[in-house]
Parts: sequence; structure tokens; C-alpha cells
Amino acid sequence: MSTNALPPLTLLELADTGLPGIESYSPFCLKAHRALKYAGLPYARGCADNPASHRAHNPTGQVPVLLVGKEAVPDSTAILARIQQLAPGRIDASPEALLWEELADTSLNGFLVAARWADDRNWPRTRAAFFHFMPAPVRAVVPTLIRRKQVERLVGRDVWRAGAEACWRRFGALLDQLDARAPEQGFWLSGALSVADLALFAQLQSLRTPLTPWQGAEVERRGRLSAWLGRVDAATRTASVPLRAAS
Repeated sequence: MSTNALPPLTLLELADTGLPGIESYSPFCLKAHRALKYAGLPYARGCADNPASHRAHNPTGQVPVLLVGKEAVPDSTAILARIQQLAPGRIDASPEALLWEELADTSLNGFLVAARWADDRNWPRTRAAFFHFMPAPVRAVVPTLIRRKQVERLVGRDVWRAGAEACWRRFGALLDQLDARAPEQGFWLSGALSVADLALFAQLQSLRTPLTPWQGAEVERRGRLSAWLGRVDAATRTASVPLRAAS
């Protein structure tokens, strides 16, 4: 399908971070951004500080949501599948790639959430970045309540159940495994860039921000993994066609 025949595309998401190479603090929005760019699909952005602002298009109040004309496609996995339909063959979505996506979206994401919400070293930066738009009296109370709920969920996911030391020990072991598996050249699976690259990249790149400096440094010191991240970043950072300005 040529870009001239495409319905208008709008990615509903969180506010832009203002950081080069990090279009969104949401790794799932970041995944959708890089997939759209790599597929060469022009799109507009619909940003909001609160994901619940997009509830009209997704009853769960979660982002991202891709509007394909008037059709709302929520969830980053479903969005990548829709991108496959709009740009067939551009991104590998083999069963193996989808397995890696599942690992990224569950296991790796758990450590990202823990780094931002449970790690006392990072919480002040997370609070400032995520809640700056709130009035001061609300900001003094609400972020702490939300943090408490996030940590409870992390315990339920068995990410934080044994505490910080065990969590970051497991995180390091997972990074070591990924570093040993990372390709010395090219992308994660043989051949073209795949869903595996996009999903793993989105979670790991989201750790390499000022919000989580210790975890980002742990990623950086795995040489093969860091080099692969650089290749995916270079391949997906710039759209192959101009993006439409958001209305």
C-alpha cells in the first residue's frame, strides 16, 4: 500500500520527553514510534500528560493507541501487527520474534517499572518527570499513593517480592544473558529488523535515561548488547518519510 493510499495515522501517547532518542517515557509508546518510523508510515502525535485522557479510544485508559482513520488500535503488540498490515514485509514478525517480544514486554518491563517506582535512588527523578503538571498540593500526595500501588503490583509480579538486592541481582543476570545472545552484527534475529528488536530495544532504551542512571549504566557496560542497541537506534530513529504535523 502506498503512503498516498493510507488512512491518516495518529499515535495517542504520553507527553514528549524532550530527550534525544527517547520519544516517550512509556516503552510501549517508544516501541510504536520506532515501528512506525522504520515502516515508513507518516503519522501525527496526540500527546497527553495523563494516559486516561485517551480513554475515549481505549476504555482501559492505557497508551499507546494508534488511530488508523477512525479505527482505534490499543496495545503496542496489536499496533505492531496493524503496522504489518499497513506495510507488509517491512518488519519481521516470525513466531521467534514474538517470543522475544513477550520476554521484553513482561520480564524486562518489570525491571524497568521497578527501577522507576521502587528504587529509592530513582524515585525523586521519576516523580518530577511524571507529575510535574500537577498542582503542588496534589503533587504532595498523589504520586506517593500511586507509587505504593505500583510497588504492590511489582511484588505481585514477583519482581520486588524479595526486595531490592534480589531484584537487581536478577536484573544483572538477565542483562548478562542478553549480552551473550546479542548479535555481533545486524539485528537480533537473522535477516531484517524484527518485532524482537523493537520490543527489546524499547525496554532497554527506556532504562538509558536520566531517570534510572544506575540501571542505564548496567546496560551500557554490556558491550555487545549496547552495540546492538546502537544499531537498532540508528535504523529506527529517523522516519523514511516526513511525519505529518499533529493537528
